[in-house]
Amino acid sequence: MIHTPLTTDDGTDQRRPRARRRLARFLSIATGLWTLFLIAHVLLTGRWWLWMLVEPIPPLLLLVVPVVLLSIVLVARPLSRWTTAALAGLTLLSLPLVGVNPGALADGTPPRPGAPVLKIFSWNTGYWDSGTGYLAEGGNVDGPDVFYDFLEQQNADVYLLSEHLYWNDGPIALDDEPTLRARFPGYQVNVEGELVTLSRMPIVGRFPRQEGPEPESWYWHGNKAQRTDVRLGQCVFSLYNVHLPQPVDPRLNAFSSDFYNFAHGQYDRVQTELAALRADLAGNPNPLLVAGDFNSPWMGSLVSLGDGVEHRDPTEGSVLPLSFPANDSGWGLPRLWRLDWVLTRGGVDIARYAFLPNPGLSDHKAQHLTVSLPCGADR
Repeated sequence: MIHTPLTTDDGTDQRRPRARRRLARFLSIATGLWTLFLIAHVLLTGRWWLWMLVEPIPPLLLLVVPVVLLSIVLVARPLSRWTTAALAGLTLLSLPLVGVNPGALADGTPPRPGAPVLKIFSWNTGYWDSGTGYLAEGGNVDGPDVFYDFLEQQNADVYLLSEHLYWNDGPIALDDEPTLRARFPGYQVNVEGELVTLSRMPIVGRFPRQEGPEPESWYWHGNKAQRTDVRLGQCVFSLYNVHLPQPVDPRLNAFSSDFYNFAHGQYDRVQTELAALRADLAGNPNPLLVAGDFNSPWMGSLVSLGDGVEHRDPTEGSVLPLSFPANDSGWGLPRLWRLDWVLTRGGVDIARYAFLPNPGLSDHKAQHLTVSLPCGADR
């Protein structure tokens, strides 16, 4: 038997070119597959119910994968310039999808001279004062005093609060308007299902949705984008308090039909709510702000609310703003998602915008904003 030598006369290992070719082939295939995935993600997010099972991936993954592949290319140098350029392009294209916000390194913009200024606090409360997420069932884990004290400390002009309910094998409605009015004297109160808006300014417009006859219709079919119009001098400002349905239920078996039936139903609910919100926004001439938990990390990139409605990024904090899960929420996961968003239209300026922690009350960070309105400002 004749053996082929593994080294040449000059001592070069013949296995290296073969291994490099295999690595080049692998990286070329990986780059092509990742490109197809990224195209599919852009085209299918918010448009196909089955893709909703993919949408909860951390957006940071869209940046990590091409960066890792590009790093291997630069270290091993096994590929053509075309493939290297493709990976570099995928890295750059992923930046806006990931939500990188270099503006957080700069100081916020001061309010315009003469403009009405409001402090707004938007928060998914984690089932009100009952605890965080699905971890607390039955209520009163944290106690109402801790919860209400935290809210009062924010001293906001407007509160946009969601998950005004308890959960115990289903939604449990709350009837605590007297408590709200007692704890927030001087505020006007608008409660609709699980959504609560508190305002120091006069409320001049409420737009409730008619509830169905079913006992839990207020939750499963109730409004998920509560609109409240408030007046400042001659200006009417529209505030939308949003909590869209979550895409999947992590408690269900992913290999069961219940898991997929629930996901399909949630997709239909989300699309119904988004269509209603877009229609209302399109017909609203007022300056407006939309804030809340959208249960989607793609509001700033792949999901639109219509012409002129712009998503806003925090003016301070991390260059990668993330709001879920908050510290000590019990999920056992790192904070990898931004599910909470602010969008504006009509000349509403953001002077300050930050995510705030909470004392273990919710699995979402709160959004704290200072905004100025176009009415009455010096121009």
